[in-house]
Amino acid sequence: MNQGMNTALSAIMLAQGLKIVTHKAKSGHWDWRPFFQTGGMPSSHSAGVSALATYTALKTGKSSVETALAVVFGVIVMYDAQGIRRHTGEIARLVNDLDEDIELLSGHYPDLFHARRDVELNELLGHQPAEVAGGALLGIGLGLIGYFSRK
Repeated sequence: MNQGMNTALSAIMLAQGLKIVTHKAKSGHWDWRPFFQTGGMPSSHSAGVSALATYTALKTGKSSVETALAVVFGVIVMYDAQGIRRHTGEIARLVNDLDEDIELLSGHYPDLFHARRDVELNELLGHQPAEVAGGALLGIGLGLIGYFSRK
């Protein structure tokens, strides 16, 4: 595997690991599940693409086609992570709340039949802008480390 790929994958893994720590800071208890989930602080999507773009820019120069590809790809990924995917998670939250509301109404109106879903929709699909920015900063730092620590 090349150093650029190692740098990007390391950034993704570190960001996922940091989600455990940020979850502990928020909730007060340790939980390993955030490592395997999407969403949360920092964005591993942003960390990975920022690390790759930073490493590529340092290795090939800021005017190279490779850097242009890495940066454009990274911007699209980060925009998607905090845009469309975040909105999809917000819609999932509304649908889950709607299910609870209908269940409550069906208790008041027995002729309104409602079967509650066994599994709620996943609400942690995307990122808040601060989570994307945190991942990007982490990725830039790791891209610098990856470049300057290469053999």
